Amino acid sequence: MLRRVGVPRPNRSTLPPTTTPNGMDSDTPPSEVLDELFATIEDRKETLPEGSYTASLFTHEKGENAVLEKLGEEVTETILAAKDGDREELLAESADLTYHLLVLLAMENASLDDLRAELSERF
Repeated sequence: MLRRVGVPRPNRSTLPPTTTPNGMDSDTPPSEVLDELFATIEDRKETLPEGSYTASLFTHEKGENAVLEKLGEEVTETILAAKDGDREELLAESADLTYHLLVLLAMENASLDDLRAELSERF
């Protein structure tokens, strides 16, 4: 599961009313969540705000390996949740897996449109 170890969560009272602790707009339609998440990841990559878990992945001393390790961890946790028949945990771990995959795509200068194009060619 995505953990922000050592990184304090923003104080909800200091955020605009429609903003979540991660900076995303809480009014985002579900069909646009991945696009908004990827835009947030790209912004963190560019601005590297202090205290941002996402920014820390782009500046980690292990480089890309840090994200690859997280992907491996999230894949394992997703598999275990599915094996255990825990739908809630499966969805939570799938979200973590998707987030870390999007970070990897951003690291590799690939976009959601690149991923969509690849999927379009296959299906």
